[in-house]
Amino acid sequence: QLQVAESGGGSVQAGESLRLSCTAPGLTSNRCGIHWFRQAAGKKREWVSDINGDASLITYTHSVKGRFTNSRDEGKDTVYLQMNDLKPEDTAMYNCIPYGPPSCRNSQLGPGTQVTVSS
Repeated sequence: QLQVAESGGGSVQAGESLRLSCTAPGLTSNRCGIHWFRQAAGKKREWVSDINGDASLITYTHSVKGRFTNSRDEGKDTVYLQMNDLKPEDTAMYNCIPYGPPSCRNSQLGPGTQVTVSS
């Protein structure tokens, strides 16, 4: 069972950048993809981006295209979400969830990392 940990959130001004990390020992060897989701206070959870096990397929929700970049470092069992030109509407709790082979599912998920963007 993978254990996931997110980090990198914080409070920034609009237009600034943050890089979120999602680390899980075994992420690379199990060829897990990662879903990024976010949930703002009082709103439904929103899918943000996916990266598959070998980074050959990366997708984004429309509102973050051109601003967010999803990537992975296989040697560190880590997926990164680089977030540039942040907007107040990006404010949310961000979570990462492994997907793919059976060994990637039913992972122990992390608490998420909070991103707060002020105007």
